[in-house]
Amino acid sequence: MTYGYFNAMRTRPGHRDEVVTILLAGVDGLRAAGCRLYAVGVAQDDPDLIRVSEIWDSKEHHDRSLRLPETQAAIARAMPLLTGEFAGQEMTVVGGLGV
Repeated sequence: MTYGYFNAMRTRPGHRDEVVTILLAGVDGLRAAGCRLYAVGVAQDDPDLIRVSEIWDSKEHHDRSLRLPETQAAIARAMPLLTGEFAGQEMTVVGGLGV
């Protein structure tokens, strides 16, 4: 079953672009890991908010991707730049354009 995960994270003031760079640095390996969509966006009315939309072949593919060495390294680089405020939502993707 296709799995979707949509989340928002808040960066420490002035670190949004640095975290975006970290999030986008590892996109090359995502397709091979089972990712169908990985979109990083920034809020126009909040200079410290990042939103990430992900669609995966399955939740298992997503979970395995979090254990990859390159993912772990990116998380370690980004965590000190974040406030710890996260909001996430899981869903089962049933269809749509580009899915």
